[in-house]
Amino acid sequence: MLQSPVLVLNASYEPINICVARRAIVLVLKGQAYPEEPSARVIHSSSLEMPIPSVIRLLEYRRIPHPVRALSRKNILLRDRNTCQFCGNALTSSQLTLDHVVPRSQSGKSTWENLVACCHPCNNRKGDRTPEQACMRLLRQPRPFNLHTSRHLMRLMAHNNTRWRKYLFFEPSPIVSYQSG
Repeated sequence: MLQSPVLVLNASYEPINICVARRAIVLVLKGQAYPEEPSARVIHSSSLEMPIPSVIRLLEYRRIPHPVRALSRKNILLRDRNTCQFCGNALTSSQLTLDHVVPRSQSGKSTWENLVACCHPCNNRKGDRTPEQACMRLLRQPRPFNLHTSRHLMRLMAHNNTRWRKYLFFEPSPIVSYQSG
């Protein structure tokens, strides 16, 4: 319950991140964020009952530089949507490994462009070879995590959460026509 995702908006209502409910509650209790959309779940303490937020908005505008995500297992799995990049099976994070497209033994580096999510059977089949050497094909070329990737993932997660949709620009904007005259 406290690990459920919460959409974080800047003070300008711009979506900037996703955090877990525990972090969102801390930001609200510290007076740094306002709960814009509550979820159906409630958290209780001895003196407080609070709906767990689904969307929070920071009270002070934060200038967000170009987002730079740390290269980590969690972020690679997030970028690849917990899907093996060879066979396409969607699995839990514990059922996936990280694979170096160009193996380290062949001077492959640990970079965004060289790491992919991979299931154990595909990783064993590929072994210490490149995909070409193993006669395997990547579903998608690995790319760095960027602002576009982050927004795309937020939109994917919003398909299961209607409270997020209006903040991620799903609703069609009204068409304004200008007549010359």
